[in-house]
Amino acid sequence: MDGRDKYLQPNSVVIRREKRSLDRKIKTKEDYWKECLTPEEYRVTRENGTEPAFTGRYWNLHDQGTYKCVCCGDDLFDSNAKFDSGSGWPSFYEPVSEANLETNVDRTFGMVRVEVTCHNCGAHLGHVFEDGPEPTGLRYCINSAALKFKGRGEQ
Repeated sequence: MDGRDKYLQPNSVVIRREKRSLDRKIKTKEDYWKECLTPEEYRVTRENGTEPAFTGRYWNLHDQGTYKCVCCGDDLFDSNAKFDSGSGWPSFYEPVSEANLETNVDRTFGMVRVEVTCHNCGAHLGHVFEDGPEPTGLRYCINSAALKFKGRGEQ
């Protein structure tokens, strides 16, 4: 078994997630998303796109706050879990709650990766890798276009 194979195992730390007590998934027509998202946000979150490295608005942001899903507003990551991975995308070692994320095997572009999506609305966020720092060893590599930042103390 090589390093990628453990992602495909049903007991993998990466693909295991908590069950939400209230499953409130949003089911919305694509026209709605096209109206309320920028073209780049739509391409990334609804068409599984990726922004170029070192171009997103949050890859180098060091403010304190919460990163939310740009589509539905669910809390995804806290700035305390953000770290500089050198990848050019915002990177986090853990989500606010694993219940807010879903993971899926992604076999596009001739690779096997683990895609991360918003549990609530299904937005494509990025990918998770097992090369992150302690305490989890995970690196959630997330597109800035999939996030909305809310600083501490903002209403």
